[in-house]
Amino acid sequence: MSKPHTSPGLWALAWRRLRGDKIAMVSLAVVGAFFLLVLASASGLVAANWEDEVAVSYAPPTFVGVDADAAGDGAIHVPDERSAPTPVNVLDPLADDIAELRAELKSDPSAGVDMYGVTDPLADDLTALRAGMGKAKKLVTHKAATLPFGADKWGHDIIQKTIKGGETSIVVGLVAALLAVVLGTLFGAVSGYFGGVVDDFFNWFYSIFTSIPSILMILTVAAVLQQKGVLTIVLILGLTGWTGPYRLIRAEYIKHKAREYVMAADAIGASHWRKMFSHIFPNVSHVALVQMSILVVGFIKAEVILSFLGFGVPVGTVSWGSMLNEAQNELILGKWWQLTAAATAMAVLVTAFSLFTDALRDALDPKVK
Repeated sequence: MSKPHTSPGLWALAWRRLRGDKIAMVSLAVVGAFFLLVLASASGLVAANWEDEVAVSYAPPTFVGVDADAAGDGAIHVPDERSAPTPVNVLDPLADDIAELRAELKSDPSAGVDMYGVTDPLADDLTALRAGMGKAKKLVTHKAATLPFGADKWGHDIIQKTIKGGETSIVVGLVAALLAVVLGTLFGAVSGYFGGVVDDFFNWFYSIFTSIPSILMILTVAAVLQQKGVLTIVLILGLTGWTGPYRLIRAEYIKHKAREYVMAADAIGASHWRKMFSHIFPNVSHVALVQMSILVVGFIKAEVILSFLGFGVPVGTVSWGSMLNEAQNELILGKWWQLTAAATAMAVLVTAFSLFTDALRDALDPKVK
């Protein structure tokens, strides 16, 4: 006896549609590669030493060639200021008198006693300091003249810096999107399910947030918090980005609360909380998932804008936004590699994520065949 045929569920049908879309699968592979880099960076497997000064300042990419200023042995020598000749000011009226005084002074450096019989209390310290400077004169620090994709002002490897910056930007995008979707789903579920005065209150609250341009709202929250850091950026983006998920989730709950399966749950005595999140939410979860994937892209770009404007990550933390902020000064000097690396990495991730989001939205839409 053959087993009865079981109809595939929503997620099985969605995965079947995604597998048939080559662009979606390539985009998913690119996004997955970025996430693997983030995990490897967070665990210290890659880009752990991104702060090491491994090259000379503004070292060009290897395929460009060695810069004329960095040509030679790629080493930085500690200069000896004592060996530099003292410039003569021909306009100094006391130059001759000073030269005569220096010629008359007959001091003994080893004893620290000058011509007046006064003992120098710092003579021993100065002797030791001069000996140390003599050793430092021979100190040579070897640094690379080129790197695969160049270095920044401090000699940091641009490739490692881009990977580490991607960790910050992607984590900010994911966590902030999760916070925004959780708030939007919670507010939308309560508003759409209960309706009445509760719905009016949340609609009023929603209208306040949407009446202010998003960038002004973001800058306002940033000014109120008055702190820099990854947590601050997550709060800024999450607390201002819940409006989109709220509108869609509210509409879905208004539609589903009158369905037969909800009435059946009400007939058996299910609580409001159980009907909202055990019965209705699984049927609208694909909306929240699509909204989250859309917000990740938007929040990654928003983090770049905030860091570029100075409201982003603090000093000592790198992100794609902070790299673009540094690159604006480097571009004036003709040093384009940091700008290119950060902009290319962000463009590839945002494009792949956007294409995957579009495909996921089509795959989860039961009306699309």
